[in-house]
Amino acid sequence: MNNTKKAAKRNPWAWIPTLYFAQGLPYVAVMTISVIMYKRLGISNTDIALYTGWLYLPWVIKPFWSPFVDIIKTKRWWTLTMQWIIAFALAGIAFTIPTPFFFQLTLAIFWLVGFTSATHDIAADGFYMLALSEHEQSLYVGIRSTFYRVATVAGQGLLVIVAGLIETNSGLPPVQVTVNADPAVEWRPCNLAWTDAAEADLQGELQFITPVQDAIATTAPAEVTVDVNGQQVVMPFKVYASMMRDSVKHLNERNGFVAAETPAATADKTPAAASDNGPGAFTKWVSETFGEEREPYTAKDNNIAIVGVRLNQKPAPGEEIVLNVTHKSGDQSIKLEQASLSTRFVFNESNWDKTAWLYYEIDHKLSAPATAKFEGASGNIPFAWLVVFAILSAFFFVVAFYHSWALPRPASDGNNEAGTTASSIFKEFFETFKSFFQKKQVWVAIAFMLLYRLPEAQLVKLINPFLLDPIDKGGLGLTTGEVGIVYGTVGIIGLTIGGIIGGIAAAKGGLKKWLWPMAWSMSLTCLTFVYLSYAANHSLLVVNICVFIEQFGYGFGFTAYMLYLIYFSEGKHKTAHYAICTGFMALGMMLPGMAAGWLQETIGYRHFFIWTMICCAATIGVCAFLKIDPNFGRKIEKE
Repeated sequence: MNNTKKAAKRNPWAWIPTLYFAQGLPYVAVMTISVIMYKRLGISNTDIALYTGWLYLPWVIKPFWSPFVDIIKTKRWWTLTMQWIIAFALAGIAFTIPTPFFFQLTLAIFWLVGFTSATHDIAADGFYMLALSEHEQSLYVGIRSTFYRVATVAGQGLLVIVAGLIETNSGLPPVQVTVNADPAVEWRPCNLAWTDAAEADLQGELQFITPVQDAIATTAPAEVTVDVNGQQVVMPFKVYASMMRDSVKHLNERNGFVAAETPAATADKTPAAASDNGPGAFTKWVSETFGEEREPYTAKDNNIAIVGVRLNQKPAPGEEIVLNVTHKSGDQSIKLEQASLSTRFVFNESNWDKTAWLYYEIDHKLSAPATAKFEGASGNIPFAWLVVFAILSAFFFVVAFYHSWALPRPASDGNNEAGTTASSIFKEFFETFKSFFQKKQVWVAIAFMLLYRLPEAQLVKLINPFLLDPIDKGGLGLTTGEVGIVYGTVGIIGLTIGGIIGGIAAAKGGLKKWLWPMAWSMSLTCLTFVYLSYAANHSLLVVNICVFIEQFGYGFGFTAYMLYLIYFSEGKHKTAHYAICTGFMALGMMLPGMAAGWLQETIGYRHFFIWTMICCAATIGVCAFLKIDPNFGRKIEKE
């Protein structure tokens, strides 16, 4: 490591934050921003789900080409080259958005960004291990994770806000829709007839109008009586809500506000085709043997509200005005339905005097009056997203220039000793995988990668459902808005602080010293959810404290996991070996998470959380077999 210390003259603070911020942004752009953009540009939910779902593939299979990054050129070269390619690719997305075939063109470039970003991840992680001493790797492991998370927040938050501001300020005055919910209000059926606008609304400049909304009840009746073709029909509220949702969809499509989607082919859902035999024998045995005893749950339905929006005047011939409605402020327990219904409406000279309908759900767990405000913007949507990707592209041009100076040139990041012929490269390629599985304790290491996060891999899938599910179903009965604060804010803060403190601790004492405390931290903090599932006190303060403790413990304990991956990857092919380790890491999270939902539904929340505590034995057990150099990650004092 002496050559590394001599070569890495740059202060790590000069490049680690920017490098990992740059690592996070392309992932967010491909996986999140692309979905939002396509939705705003009118692509159907079916196409968005089908085509963007495959964009995650490059990150799944990146271990398979990681040896090439190890064999050819240097990690510094790969890192900078990928940043330049991403910069040009994002510029390509920006300038193809206004074209007629933007969906096909941008999708192809998103694929390029995905593979380039995955390669950048391989190179940047490898460079991190080469440019820093073992002590510095331990110290900055929390910092790199923090700036990666900052990038995800900035990408999903700030960039989308920029697009929204451009949309809002480049078209007609935005229309404001306010929905008030009050538990004291008596339930009323929805009305799909437009309330006549005042004469003043139909004067002046072209603008959108919407009637003033009365307060909506938070709870819905078990059954409702509705008029169907002149006859009074009694139906369950869930059926009524589904009927109203279908009516909104039909009216918006019939009036030309939304393009009708061809229903996707689905399996036969008739009673004859569905299995009504209940759970299978194994599920029934698990439930009867390990399931908790609980009174039968009586489901309660969220109430619904329907709000209309229309133009006050006829637009110019051939003019199309596109309205996009989004949540602006207020309680997120009042939710605008967007999963199956479009909130993007196209107004023109033929449908301007008809009503576009919005469908809302009000969380039945609201116990106090709540208000949510929604805004409909009709600005230049292609231009808004062009600007967003132009900003992203400009950032990567700047960061590529900056890293050309800021990234150190560690001596250990020299060209690989393999030859430049195709045969020698492929020989080295297979040697990389072979050498990984020939490492000492390789099967113990793989077991550690798969099992260390076993409790958290299951827990993370059920935290939000547990917080949201009603108390008589075993959950905490929080509203959607409260969950956003608890897990989306307090939880992230705890996770970040835990990661930073974990890095500092490991840098002082080394990985071997802190492995056991971190493993116990990862395990024992799961007890907070056992407590929440049994405790009668479900105050928001207590929930926030418990989630903070659990996420802090996970962030602190995860430090040992990341450092061990770095430790095990040490050697000739450390970059490729680290990428292979991350593949096992993803597998260790994916497989337990797939079964977690079934298990919870079978045995209940209380026993599920007890099960996660039992799984902590795997976390502690695999640590007992690890052999780690006591000096790894620890600062060696100079004599």
